[in-house]
Amino acid sequence: MIITYLGHACFKLTHGSFDMIIDPFTAGSVPGLKPLKETVNQVICSHKHGDHFGFKEVKLRQVRTDTPFIVTPIETYHDDKEGALRGPNNVIIIDVDGMKIVHMGDIGCELSDEELEPLMNADILMIPVGGFYTIDGKQAASYVSRISPKITIPMHYRSEGIGYDEIGTVDEFLSSVKDVEVSYIGSELEVVGKPEEHKILVMEGKMAHV
Repeated sequence: MIITYLGHACFKLTHGSFDMIIDPFTAGSVPGLKPLKETVNQVICSHKHGDHFGFKEVKLRQVRTDTPFIVTPIETYHDDKEGALRGPNNVIIIDVDGMKIVHMGDIGCELSDEELEPLMNADILMIPVGGFYTIDGKQAASYVSRISPKITIPMHYRSEGIGYDEIGTVDEFLSSVKDVEVSYIGSELEVVGKPEEHKILVMEGKMAHV
């Protein structure tokens, strides 16, 4: 399987001849990112904000029912006021070939141990770390500690020339996660078999202008 980080909270998963995009962003909605130019078999979104709900930005191939991805949404909130500020958010669990991939969307709330149970021991965790609109770096680090994923990919943060001014960089998150290997990689990650060691992978957004 190939995981491609397109930028912000948008990822493309490719498994054989089938591909899927998670949280496509509307053109112009995220500073520093070029419009998406992708054609895939399936699109899923965590919530209906423009930087995560750009269905019209992605072309769909002929409809197929043989998706290898089993998708389970978990209802959460975009804020710590039970959605009163920014509405609902879905954490998306994707099961594929015995692997569990968790995309936390724009989660902004604290989950109980019971609510967190379906996410536990994820093979790959995609989690927002920038704060303001979502949990911040310290809160994200706490979630990582509780979920115990094998691979953590931070998302929804500001980097040079990319992202919202209000949100933070990845630095607070990285400094809050202890005793975990951190690697900076490009926009693509090839996953062969289930990951074994916990590591943090900081990926480069493929659609970045810079």
